[in-house]
Amino acid sequence: MRTVVVTDPPRADIGEAATLGGFGVATVHEAVGRTGYLGPEFRPAWAGAQIGGTAVTVLCWPGDNLMIHVAVEQCRPGDVLVVATNSPSTDGMFGELFATSLQQRGVRGAILACGVRDVAALREMRFPVWSRAVSAQGTVKATAGAVNVPIVLGGQVVHPGDVMLGDDDGVTVVPRGDVARALRASQARMEKEEVSRAAFAAGELGLDRYGLRSRLPEFGLEYLSYEQYVKDGDGA
Repeated sequence: MRTVVVTDPPRADIGEAATLGGFGVATVHEAVGRTGYLGPEFRPAWAGAQIGGTAVTVLCWPGDNLMIHVAVEQCRPGDVLVVATNSPSTDGMFGELFATSLQQRGVRGAILACGVRDVAALREMRFPVWSRAVSAQGTVKATAGAVNVPIVLGGQVVHPGDVMLGDDDGVTVVPRGDVARALRASQARMEKEEVSRAAFAAGELGLDRYGLRSRLPEFGLEYLSYEQYVKDGDGA
């Protein structure tokens, strides 16, 4: 690992990042071809948070949060702190004091491939955090890592300046160069879903709306009365 701090990586537009955040993780993930999702391990520290911001990436050693301290200085308004470790760790490497410092700098949240603590305080101050674990386990500040280099979380490569989205459904990443396409695709998906939502509210079934009913025989699916089902010997 090269111990380095990159001070001026290009970033996606913070307004466009916020717009993507408003669409929501599931919508954007689906709209761009079901890519970028970090997986079900990344859960919000408190319910109801929703963000979209630009990544400041941090690579730490397990149980060592020195580089988070280093990274705070590199954060700008609209950023999201994104922390990975170079081997698995669930230690509570981030908590209330980091959040206080980041909130003062206009940072929109943090995403951690490690543990978070001080959850009650984070909820009270409304600072959004997603993590792989909640843990009171303390850490040290002893080993240099890197800031604003490519990192991997949940099998997804995150580059500094990429757009990070988080809500109750989890976290997804949109590469900086793919933001314009993601905006168009997400808007189109939202409009399509609004039409479908109105149809379902009016009583239409997904089987008919999505043209699935005529395809059911292809899957070998049969409709039987209960009497026939019992007669066939399957209802005993």
